[in-house]
Amino acid sequence: MQKILVTGGLGYIGSHTVVELQNTGFEVIIIDNLSNSSLDVIEGITNITKSSPVFVKLDLRFKKDVEQFFDQHNDIEGIIHFAASKSVGESIENPLLYYENNLNTLIYLLKECKKHRINNLIFSSSCTVYGEPDSLPITEDAPVKKAISPYGNTKQISEEIISDMCSVSELKSISLRYFNPIGAHSSAEIGELPIGVPQNLVPFITQTAVGLRDYLSIFGNDYPTPDGTCIRDYIHVVDLAKAHVVALQRLLINKMNIPLEIFNVGTGRGCSVLEIVNAFEKVTDQKLNYKIVDRRSGDVVAVYADIQKANEILGWKSERTMEEALSSAWKWEQKIRNL
Repeated sequence: MQKILVTGGLGYIGSHTVVELQNTGFEVIIIDNLSNSSLDVIEGITNITKSSPVFVKLDLRFKKDVEQFFDQHNDIEGIIHFAASKSVGESIENPLLYYENNLNTLIYLLKECKKHRINNLIFSSSCTVYGEPDSLPITEDAPVKKAISPYGNTKQISEEIISDMCSVSELKSISLRYFNPIGAHSSAEIGELPIGVPQNLVPFITQTAVGLRDYLSIFGNDYPTPDGTCIRDYIHVVDLAKAHVVALQRLLINKMNIPLEIFNVGTGRGCSVLEIVNAFEKVTDQKLNYKIVDRRSGDVVAVYADIQKANEILGWKSERTMEEALSSAWKWEQKIRNL
């Protein structure tokens, strides 16, 4: 079996991707510093796949530890790099944390790729690189604008760093620009488990529905959208995870057209915050307490993907509905709260 390193593999998207990798037949080794994840996730992955991934607790910010890890694991054939801080709001409040955690770690990883001749890298990017788009849906050819947040800026800079490395080395890379992942595995063995107050919409919804939060804050209802709330492209996390497997297979059989390929990963459909709230209430028969509050710094009005490139070149498309995603997220929330 081909051995694949997944950094941040106990996180939300990482853990679902590990499941899909193992189900496809890859051997997985996970690096995670457990800053926003839990060791319990390994049990969930093992229960689903009947196979336990290798786990190494490691903080990629420590260069010597990274070097030691790669000296000890010299048979890795590909890397999927998730490990990063990911909150727009937090990045605005603490930019240096984001530049250190998201950029230094990538640089240390790429140095080891060069040293150990690991030439296949999938990078966890984001639609935030597009900023406030000129037109919708967003294609991969849309201009990368000045970032609205330090988080978004780290994704832009990371793509530039990878591009520069691809031009001077044997490195081949696919950058997947995610839109908004939601939902959980249908087994309810793994799902989104934010530490502290959720930064994303759906876990805040489910925590409100279960009584953990007094109310859901909707940040602004005066945007130029049909119902005044922001519009995003919400994709089921399992569909997103499967995109990584397809992209990895493309890398490993060297089907790349250019050394760095970029793909949007979304559904191609935009949904407003209030649409998500209403859909959740309908699917779960739970009434949500929510309040309209002031706009949040760093939020763009509307973002949703043109996914034609991923459909045609990767042969991938999203299959699960928003209702399936919301139902699975609620099932997961109920499980972890023992309801």
